Formats: sequence, structure tokens, C-alpha cells
Amino acid sequence: MAAARQEQQGVLLAVCTSTAKGMCKTDRGSGRLVVGYGLAGDAHGGTGQRQVSLLAQESIDRLRVPGFDPGPGDFAENLTTRGLDLWALPVGTRLRVGETAELEVTRIGKDCHARCAIFHRVGDCVMPREGVFAVVRVSGAVTHGDPIHVSLPGEDEGRAAS
Repeated sequence: MAAARQEQQGVLLAVCTSTAKGMCKTDRGSGRLVVGYGLAGDAHGGTGQRQVSLLAQESIDRLRVPGFDPGPGDFAENLTTRGLDLWALPVGTRLRVGETAELEVTRIGKDCHARCAIFHRVGDCVMPREGVFAVVRVSGAVTHGDPIHVSLPGEDEGRAAS
């Protein structure tokens, strides 16, 4: 008999978009994740493997210093979460956000070709190490407070075999 897996769950704190690339995003409170695009209304949406960006509030909190109080969207992330070690999830992890939306993690971290304004201000930026990128597998509405359920790669197959 296989050991029972403990389900990981977090919460969605912010849903952020921007009208142009290269700028901070603004928390809209809610939005719609769209298959093949990303977050509706966001300048970073598209057909690639980085349709949606996620960052844990815990990562943002580690960069707080006197005079610098970053918040959701300041690192250009679409979805800000709490309660999940996003950076520790393997590629292929599925994240169900709210009732129907589903993401698949495609990348952890990113190359930082030009240092952002946050790096210049505090000497560090968490997105290159802890930012998570995903594609939308199932469209759906998302809003503040939605639960985020985690399915690690292989978990669905294991459940089907049980």
C-alpha cells in the first residue's frame, strides 16, 4: 500500500497585469487565465512557455529593507501567492487556482540580462532565483483568496493506479 501524500495548498494574494513589458504590474484583484495566452489583459501574455509568472509573498518579504517595501506586482509577477515554496516545485507541477483554472510549471527562475530597478535599489532581485513560470492548461477566473492546489508530476498517475 502506498503512503498517503499530503496535499500542498496555498492561497492567491494578488492578480497583477501591466499594459507594457518592462514595468511593474498592478494588482487587479481578479482576472482570467486563458489557455494559449496567460493572464487576459497582460502585456506579457503569449504563446511561449512563460505565459504566467508567479512569485511567493514569502520571497517578496525577504527583500524588505528600510525604505523599500515591495508589494505584489513590483517584481512583474502575475500571481502573488502565500503558503507555497514555489521555487521548490519541479517543472511539470500542476497548480489548480480557484475553481477551474489550471497552470503547469514550465520554468523556475529566469535569466536576468539587464539588472532591474529593484536590483539597483537593494542589490538583489528574487525573480531570477525564485520566480516561477507556467503555461495555462485550463482557462478560468481567478481572484484574491482563491486556494491553490498543487499536484506534483506523477501524482495523478499514482492516484489512477490506486
